[in-house]
Amino acid sequence: MPNKLYPLLQTINDPADLRRLPRAQLDTLAAELRAYVLDSVSKTGGHLSSNLGTVELTVALHYVFNTPHDRVVWDVGHQTYPHKILTGRRDRMDSLRQFGGLSGFPQRAESEYDDFGTAHSSTSISAALGMALAAKIKGEERRAIAIIGDGALTAGMAFEALNNAGVADCNLLVILNDNDMSISPPVGALNRYLAKLMSGQFYATAKNAGKTVLKGAPPLFELAKRIEETAKGMVVPATLFEKFGFNYIGPIDGHDLDSLIPTLENIKHLTGPQFLHVVTKKGQGYKLAEADPVAYHGPGKFDPAIGLQKPSTPPQQTFTQVFGRWLCDMAAHDPRLVGITPAMREGSGMVEFEKRFPARFFDVGIAEQHAVTFAAGLACEGLKPVVAIYSTFLQRAYDQLIHDVAIQNLPVVFALDRAGLVGADGATHAGAYDIPYLRCIPNVSLACPADENECRQLLCTAFAQAHPVAVRYPRGAGAGVPVQAGLDALPFGKGEIRRAGKGVAILAFGTLLYPALEVADKLNATVVNMRWAKPLDTELLLQVAAEHEGLVTLEEGAIMGGAGSAVSEALHAAGVVKPLLQLGLQDEFIEHGDPIKLLALQGLDAAGIQASILKRFAALLESGRPALKVVA
Repeated sequence: MPNKLYPLLQTINDPADLRRLPRAQLDTLAAELRAYVLDSVSKTGGHLSSNLGTVELTVALHYVFNTPHDRVVWDVGHQTYPHKILTGRRDRMDSLRQFGGLSGFPQRAESEYDDFGTAHSSTSISAALGMALAAKIKGEERRAIAIIGDGALTAGMAFEALNNAGVADCNLLVILNDNDMSISPPVGALNRYLAKLMSGQFYATAKNAGKTVLKGAPPLFELAKRIEETAKGMVVPATLFEKFGFNYIGPIDGHDLDSLIPTLENIKHLTGPQFLHVVTKKGQGYKLAEADPVAYHGPGKFDPAIGLQKPSTPPQQTFTQVFGRWLCDMAAHDPRLVGITPAMREGSGMVEFEKRFPARFFDVGIAEQHAVTFAAGLACEGLKPVVAIYSTFLQRAYDQLIHDVAIQNLPVVFALDRAGLVGADGATHAGAYDIPYLRCIPNVSLACPADENECRQLLCTAFAQAHPVAVRYPRGAGAGVPVQAGLDALPFGKGEIRRAGKGVAILAFGTLLYPALEVADKLNATVVNMRWAKPLDTELLLQVAAEHEGLVTLEEGAIMGGAGSAVSEALHAAGVVKPLLQLGLQDEFIEHGDPIKLLALQGLDAAGIQASILKRFAALLESGRPALKVVA
């Protein structure tokens, strides 16, 4: 990007450069930084609304605090583009979320300024508390700061951390980035004054002195305490956080550097746990994002002058859309259905369901553990809950899945979106582990649809069961198979042979069925659409094993403990010894990049699958058996 457009920003290569600027230049820097974020994201895609909303806060934090000596932990982390730009990564923003490029989230391995890797929400206070107490134990003078959003604060983990931090006696600052409300100018001016007052040394000293004097007279001390809480509560929601043991300050305008910087400078000299309430606006400074922050939350490439445009040709139907339409159709058919999401209404395809069935739609906030046990409670009363959740987020509710749903064998359907690799979001969001972590739980079944139509059918099958069933499907579109209307289910726990061949049989679990068919045409192999990782169609498996000399399992999930392992276990239990090649995701965290490229690097594209089969079963070729003769 031309530096002439950002003359001040181009001089900032690290926060030390920022701290050398006169205060009068910071507003200009913030304006250039916001424009740079918009320009960058429009060219690469990525998170936009949240990053436009944290520009001034980021500038103020790096201006006031001595980073990286002082620790800064960004909750979720998808609002850290301004932070990356100011910490030496400005010229690499064109590689954002691309293979080998910058991550869309903080990563400790990427920069010394990324103090803690985040991508799932509500972890920042716990991590920053650990850092603050570590500093105390080591006798180091440093600050630990957690920036957490109002959405992330809905999670129980955040409150567990607040509860611990309030009695931890350490220098921790929690900043609530509240972007779900606005402050009118008069209130903003008043709160600027109050924030300066409550964060100043005079207020803190007077407060502590008053406590010392009044503790000798308990009734007076309690009265003074109540008066203080009442006075602060008249203008700010202080009482809750004060009860946790924090000194509450705010709310202040998070886009006003004249408010942010003096307040942070005052807080810097306070001891003990501090809580600063900052109000920001998603999409700040870009009118289109301000008007529709959801649409601009994670856009692809676009022209900032025009904004997001609908494609000229209708996009291919995604698995998420298939689920959303099935949910509405099944809800119309069965009044027992209720839909639950942990703050992922749009991402999980539930917008239309909420419009049509508002009384049966429940967004529980970023609270995956609660979502699962809440579903269990509904199921106990005869309802049929469908929990729409990303594969990576269900990991956060594993105990509830086992203890509250599976042990009680309750009929909860889990619609697992984003199964397999997710591309630009990287390792933190990959749905790589659901087959291993689900199939080992008694009473739980797991379906792996190969395409969009099969996804709808297997959702019907799952909903008809009287026990917990998960249906895993990937992000985006699949093979483009037309989705049939109706609510026809497929047989429970049964697979099918999709192509009859000789010598080697490829057992496909999920959407990798289609590259398997491509390979099978060249190798004259059999292809089995297994459909279910649990229960495994053992009857079909043993039939195929008896008729073939080698078996290959194929899954877009972790090999260790995955569907291939299930096949191996079933063969062993039946006393069948047969050469078995297990293909899937290797035992490593797979970083961000184009999903097609990432699959190829894992050997899970057609060429990689074919190469692995030929390599593994070379002995069959050498012995003159015709099974793997490549068809021209």
